[in-house]
Amino acid sequence: MTTIRQRKGGKVPEADEDQPSEEKNVKSKGKILSDHTGGKLWNILSLTVGGIVAIFLGLLTSVYVATLHENDLWFSNIKEVEREISFRTECGLYYSYYKQMIQAASIQQGLHGLVYDNKTESVRTINILERMNVYQEVFLSILYRILPIQQYLEPVYFYIYTLFGLQAVYVIALYVTSWLLSGTWLSGLLAACWYITNRIDTTRVEFTIPLRENWALPFFAVQIAAITYLFRSHLQPAQERWTLLAVFVATFLFSLTWQFNQFMMLIQALALFILDCFDILPTAKVTRLYIIQISGLLLVCALQFFNSMILGSLLISFNASILIARTIQKNLKKGSLLSRLGKLILHALLVSSLTLLVNKFIKKILNLESDEHIFKFLKAKFGFGATRDFDASLYLCEEAFGLLPLNTFSRLSDTLLFYVYVFVLFPMTVTAVIVALRNLSCSNQALEKMEECTISLKPDAAYNLIHTVLFGCLALSTMRMKYLWTSHMCVFASFGLCSTEVWRLILKCVHLYTSQRTQVIKYLIPIITLLYILYKFWPGIMDELLELREFYDPDTVELMNWIKSNTPNTAVFAGSMQLLAGVKLCTGRTLTNHPHYEDKHLRERTKQIYQIYAKRSPEDVYRILRSFSTDYVILEDSICYERRHSRGCRLRDLLDIANGHVSYALSVPLF
Repeated sequence: MTTIRQRKGGKVPEADEDQPSEEKNVKSKGKILSDHTGGKLWNILSLTVGGIVAIFLGLLTSVYVATLHENDLWFSNIKEVEREISFRTECGLYYSYYKQMIQAASIQQGLHGLVYDNKTESVRTINILERMNVYQEVFLSILYRILPIQQYLEPVYFYIYTLFGLQAVYVIALYVTSWLLSGTWLSGLLAACWYITNRIDTTRVEFTIPLRENWALPFFAVQIAAITYLFRSHLQPAQERWTLLAVFVATFLFSLTWQFNQFMMLIQALALFILDCFDILPTAKVTRLYIIQISGLLLVCALQFFNSMILGSLLISFNASILIARTIQKNLKKGSLLSRLGKLILHALLVSSLTLLVNKFIKKILNLESDEHIFKFLKAKFGFGATRDFDASLYLCEEAFGLLPLNTFSRLSDTLLFYVYVFVLFPMTVTAVIVALRNLSCSNQALEKMEECTISLKPDAAYNLIHTVLFGCLALSTMRMKYLWTSHMCVFASFGLCSTEVWRLILKCVHLYTSQRTQVIKYLIPIITLLYILYKFWPGIMDELLELREFYDPDTVELMNWIKSNTPNTAVFAGSMQLLAGVKLCTGRTLTNHPHYEDKHLRERTKQIYQIYAKRSPEDVYRILRSFSTDYVILEDSICYERRHSRGCRLRDLLDIANGHVSYALSVPLF
């Protein structure tokens, strides 16, 4: 009988041979899983530490500027009238509405007083919520009234602490932007340190607290951080939706808190337009950002009772023109290099023409002239002829609206910020130009080839590059706008110093590139820079915090006390815009004019009131003043005997030029 049995030397050994292989696979998988788990834990640890450092630096900055403010004025010890006088010029005007809401019998009466205001401009009732960006004061006053803090915190401290708290938001947003760009929170730490050590050139919040830009710039920084994250590749749909929501909220708050928001976002829209034309940014995301800008502005317009200056803004016309031009011009991103360049030139001309036509049409329909002084100023500033226009001349003669002083670069260089910024900016700009040309020439090739062409410059880095270049041009031309540039300069320089891509490019150019060397340099150089900053500037910061001063302005205090004691509550005062803002805040008296200059009627009224300093007869001056129901006039020695400005830029000179009492016109050279 035949039986079948298993052969002893056959397949059993095969099983034995496979066993080590299976064990090896298991060990390999285990090692991969272990590495993945370890990497995930490391990322969580890094995120936690980086987040804690960001919050700490934000709070530290907030406490730092609050301490400087207290030490400079002895704010906690001076009288209420002195505290209010410390809010100079338009700062006092904005704070007066917060005070008005706090002192109103109810929230409803406070809002009614703002909507039907007859004390800011005599013989005229205006809507403050429409004319000025004071919703932040309204919100803060309501919050103060409903929170149980009245017994522990004075209204003025609630106000200034909120602004100092926003500085924490500002620094955290700058920190996060730099972190997102470089991939390491060390970059954010360096950006925050540069922001603090360059405080003179990055912020002026400690001495101009209620200024609109101090409310708006933290939200602008948050918006830039959100846009930077939006342009990262491989975002999930849910992540993209939440990021777009963050961009919208930040854009809305930025627009709500500053009347010049439209001009800042116009530059931002121009940056997006340039990068989209060269295929550096994804068109779909750029389109959504255009729509967010328009919708944010329109929402603010509705809240400001359909403010015509917003509807007639160049931003709305520009963004609408881009969207229209896209529907007219098809296949912009197809063709040879020369063909695409020709299409882009035509596209730019079409968008520019449409922008001007749409803007002209809107302003004609709305009879809008609120912002004409800005364009007159720009025309004169950039050398398109001398001007006799009084409003434009006022801006031209102010140092804040002149060119950025050269000593700014000296201060920025002391902290190494400017040197590092230029060091990063040059290779990034060269890379951007090469990438743009490659994108144009690679348009008809395969998708893989296209990706190969654009991989050397990430969209988020490209956006921040063009952002810093355009806002740098703005700052160079107008000193007051430098705070938009210098804060972002901290972000851009720290990103470049901690960026693998930037160091790889530089090391490859000098033929020294290795992966290990790049990793060492991207951490070593920032750490050395941080140690240098701490060594050089920490003693100075400590000395600054120990320096104690005190507010002292007895003449203005005496004036305000006299007005409160010797004039009726219905009295109408005329004088300089700057001083009258303080009169309204400290005394509550009615004004003839004020520093919020974005209204043609007010500009004409201010010019008329200022005839008290011009070569006019007493009869003419009296007639003008009585036409505004003026009861009291405040004449200032500092204007009558002005020495701050040179001949031709003194207020009395500007008036004589505008009135035709002298034959020469003001001509301020660009350089």
